[in-house]
Amino acid sequence: MIGAVTGPLTMPHTVLLGRWDEAGRLRLVARSTPLPLSLRQQIGGVLGAAAPDHPWREVTFSAGWGTREALEHRCVRPTAVAEFEGDAARDSGRFRHPVRVRRLRPDLSLDELPVFGEN
Repeated sequence: MIGAVTGPLTMPHTVLLGRWDEAGRLRLVARSTPLPLSLRQQIGGVLGAAAPDHPWREVTFSAGWGTREALEHRCVRPTAVAEFEGDAARDSGRFRHPVRVRRLRPDLSLDELPVFGEN
């Protein structure tokens, strides 16, 4: 599911994808490559601003592997499900390299997603 974005909510540049873990925490799974224009528009059309208690509001994500620079992100309501493709390199359940978002999946509910740590 999409938990945060870089760039504006209405036309995000990239998305930060997450899954709930067994303890009910939203965990980062991957950051996407830059989104194509058509997907930016489509995703921007379904995103909503996050509630003040969003679990990533006070979290700092790294702008990239090997850097201490913080990634500027905007939290969103974690309700939109996105299908993505990534390589096999993972570190503690998180994709090490940016993933490619293929499409939104309005046909999937959040309850149908695997918990963090499952494939």
